[in-house]
Amino acid sequence: MMILITGGSKCGKSSFAEKLLQNISENKYYLATMKPFGEDAHQAITRHQEMRRNKNFITIEQYTDIDKINLPEHSAVLLECMGNLCANEMFQEDKIFYPVEKIIKNLNFLHAMTDMLVIVTNEVGMDGISYSAETMQYISAMAELNQKTAQIADTVIECVCGIPLVIKGEIPC
Repeated sequence: MMILITGGSKCGKSSFAEKLLQNISENKYYLATMKPFGEDAHQAITRHQEMRRNKNFITIEQYTDIDKINLPEHSAVLLECMGNLCANEMFQEDKIFYPVEKIIKNLNFLHAMTDMLVIVTNEVGMDGISYSAETMQYISAMAELNQKTAQIADTVIECVCGIPLVIKGEIPC
Protein backbone atom coordinates (compact mmCIF):
# COMPACT_ATOMS: atom_id res chain seq x y z
CA MET A 1 0.00 0.00 0.00
CA MET A 2 1.23 3.49 -0.87
CA ILE A 3 -0.11 6.47 1.07
CA LEU A 4 0.64 10.09 0.15
CA ILE A 5 0.17 12.69 2.87
CA THR A 6 0.21 16.32 1.79
CA GLY A 7 -0.50 19.73 3.26
CA GLY A 8 1.11 22.98 4.22
CA SER A 9 3.93 23.40 6.70
CA LYS A 10 3.30 22.54 10.35
CA CYS A 11 -0.15 21.07 9.61
CA GLY A 12 0.33 17.69 11.34
CA LYS A 13 1.48 15.59 8.36
CA SER A 14 4.42 13.97 10.15
CA SER A 15 2.48 13.14 13.31
CA PHE A 16 -0.32 11.60 11.28
CA ALA A 17 2.13 9.61 9.15
CA GLU A 18 3.76 8.17 12.27
CA LYS A 19 0.34 7.24 13.70
CA LEU A 20 -0.40 5.21 10.56
CA LEU A 21 2.63 3.05 11.36
CA GLN A 22 2.28 2.93 15.15
CA ASN A 23 1.09 -0.68 15.30
CA ILE A 24 3.95 -2.04 13.22
CA SER A 25 6.73 -3.27 15.48
CA GLU A 26 9.17 -4.96 13.10
CA ASN A 27 10.87 -3.73 9.93
CA LYS A 28 9.62 -0.16 10.37
CA TYR A 29 11.88 2.38 8.71
CA TYR A 30 12.03 6.15 8.74
CA LEU A 31 13.62 7.35 5.51
CA ALA A 32 15.05 10.77 6.39
CA THR A 33 15.81 12.97 3.39
CA MET A 34 16.67 16.31 5.01
CA LYS A 35 20.30 17.31 4.62
CA PRO A 36 21.38 19.04 7.81
CA PHE A 37 22.22 22.49 6.40
CA GLY A 38 22.01 25.34 8.89
CA GLU A 39 20.44 25.79 12.30
CA ASP A 40 16.82 25.55 11.08
CA ALA A 41 17.50 22.16 9.51
CA HIS A 42 19.20 20.89 12.66
CA GLN A 43 16.22 22.05 14.75
CA ALA A 44 13.75 20.31 12.43
CA ILE A 45 15.79 17.10 12.48
CA THR A 46 15.99 17.19 16.28
CA ARG A 47 12.22 17.81 16.53
CA HIS A 48 11.47 14.85 14.26
CA GLN A 49 13.91 12.59 16.13
CA GLU A 50 12.17 13.50 19.37
CA MET A 51 8.77 12.73 17.81
CA ARG A 52 10.03 9.26 16.80
CA ARG A 53 11.63 8.42 20.13
CA ASN A 54 10.31 5.08 21.44
CA LYS A 55 8.30 4.39 18.26
CA ASN A 56 10.56 1.56 17.02
CA PHE A 57 11.63 3.23 13.79
CA ILE A 58 14.97 2.35 12.25
CA THR A 59 16.25 5.56 10.68
CA ILE A 60 17.89 5.54 7.26
CA GLU A 61 19.36 8.83 6.11
CA GLN A 62 19.25 8.86 2.32
CA TYR A 63 19.25 12.26 0.68
CA THR A 64 19.14 11.07 -2.96
CA ASP A 65 18.92 7.80 -4.87
CA ILE A 66 16.32 6.11 -2.68
CA ASP A 67 16.48 3.09 -4.98
CA LYS A 68 19.84 2.23 -3.38
CA ILE A 69 18.18 1.27 -0.10
CA ASN A 70 18.08 -2.41 0.84
CA LEU A 71 15.14 -3.43 2.99
CA PRO A 72 13.93 -6.77 4.28
CA GLU A 73 10.67 -8.17 2.92
CA HIS A 74 7.43 -6.95 4.46
CA SER A 75 8.89 -3.61 5.56
CA ALA A 76 6.99 -0.43 6.32
CA VAL A 77 8.62 2.85 5.32
CA LEU A 78 7.86 6.45 6.20
CA LEU A 79 9.55 8.75 3.66
CA GLU A 80 10.01 12.20 5.23
CA CYS A 81 9.81 14.18 3.03
CA MET A 82 9.45 14.35 -0.70
CA GLY A 83 10.11 18.10 -0.79
CA ASN A 84 13.61 17.56 0.60
CA LEU A 85 14.21 14.59 -1.69
CA CYS A 86 13.18 16.64 -4.73
CA ALA A 87 15.45 19.55 -3.76
CA ASN A 88 18.38 17.22 -3.06
CA GLU A 89 17.99 15.49 -6.42
CA MET A 90 17.37 18.73 -8.28
CA PHE A 91 20.16 20.96 -6.95
CA GLN A 92 23.45 19.07 -6.98
CA GLU A 93 26.73 20.87 -7.36
CA ASP A 94 26.45 23.60 -10.03
CA LYS A 95 23.71 22.08 -12.14
CA ILE A 96 19.94 21.73 -12.02
CA PHE A 97 18.44 18.33 -12.81
CA TYR A 98 14.67 17.90 -13.26
CA PRO A 99 14.14 14.85 -11.02
CA VAL A 100 10.46 13.95 -11.39
CA GLU A 101 10.78 10.80 -13.51
CA LYS A 102 13.73 9.53 -11.46
CA ILE A 103 11.86 10.01 -8.18
CA ILE A 104 8.66 8.36 -9.47
CA LYS A 105 10.71 5.40 -10.71
CA ASN A 106 12.43 5.17 -7.33
CA LEU A 107 9.12 5.43 -5.43
CA ASN A 108 7.76 2.53 -7.48
CA PHE A 109 10.92 0.55 -6.69
CA LEU A 110 10.56 1.30 -2.97
CA HIS A 111 6.85 0.51 -3.06
CA ALA A 112 7.56 -2.90 -4.60
CA MET A 113 9.86 -3.73 -1.67
CA THR A 114 7.44 -2.70 1.08
CA ASP A 115 4.11 -3.71 2.52
CA MET A 116 3.39 -0.07 3.35
CA LEU A 117 5.02 3.08 2.02
CA VAL A 118 3.89 6.34 3.61
CA ILE A 119 5.16 9.46 1.84
CA VAL A 120 5.02 12.92 3.37
CA THR A 121 5.09 15.80 0.90
CA ASN A 122 4.46 19.54 0.90
CA GLU A 123 2.17 21.90 -0.95
CA VAL A 124 4.66 24.51 -2.08
CA GLY A 125 2.91 26.41 -4.87
CA MET A 126 -0.23 27.67 -3.21
CA ASP A 127 0.93 31.13 -2.14
CA GLY A 128 0.77 32.62 -5.66
CA ILE A 129 4.08 34.43 -5.26
CA SER A 130 6.64 34.57 -8.07
CA TYR A 131 10.11 33.52 -7.01
CA SER A 132 13.49 33.22 -8.70
CA ALA A 133 13.68 31.03 -11.80
CA GLU A 134 15.35 28.18 -9.86
CA THR A 135 12.70 28.26 -7.14
CA MET A 136 9.92 28.31 -9.74
CA GLN A 137 11.50 25.22 -11.37
CA TYR A 138 11.45 23.51 -7.95
CA ILE A 139 7.80 24.47 -7.38
CA SER A 140 6.95 23.12 -10.83
CA ALA A 141 8.83 19.87 -10.14
CA MET A 142 7.06 19.43 -6.79
CA ALA A 143 3.65 20.06 -8.36
CA GLU A 144 4.29 17.43 -11.02
CA LEU A 145 5.80 15.02 -8.51
CA ASN A 146 2.84 15.37 -6.14
CA GLN A 147 0.36 14.85 -8.99
CA LYS A 148 2.12 11.77 -10.33
CA THR A 149 2.55 10.29 -6.86
CA ALA A 150 -1.13 10.90 -6.09
CA GLN A 151 -2.03 9.00 -9.26
CA ILE A 152 -0.08 5.89 -8.24
CA ALA A 153 -0.87 6.06 -4.51
CA ASP A 154 -3.62 3.90 -3.05
CA THR A 155 -4.57 6.62 -0.60
CA VAL A 156 -4.06 10.40 -0.65
CA ILE A 157 -4.63 12.43 2.50
CA GLU A 158 -4.38 16.18 3.04
CA CYS A 159 -3.74 17.37 6.57
CA VAL A 160 -5.40 20.67 7.43
CA CYS A 161 -5.03 22.10 10.94
CA GLY A 162 -4.04 18.64 12.20
CA ILE A 163 -7.11 17.01 10.65
CA PRO A 164 -6.55 14.31 8.00
CA LEU A 165 -8.90 14.69 5.03
CA VAL A 166 -9.07 11.71 2.69
CA ILE A 167 -8.89 12.75 -0.96
CA LYS A 168 -8.46 9.28 -2.48
CA GLY A 169 -8.87 5.78 -1.05
CA GLU A 170 -9.27 5.26 2.67
CA ILE A 171 -7.22 5.41 5.84
CA PRO A 172 -6.06 1.89 6.72
CA CYS A 173 -7.14 0.55 10.09
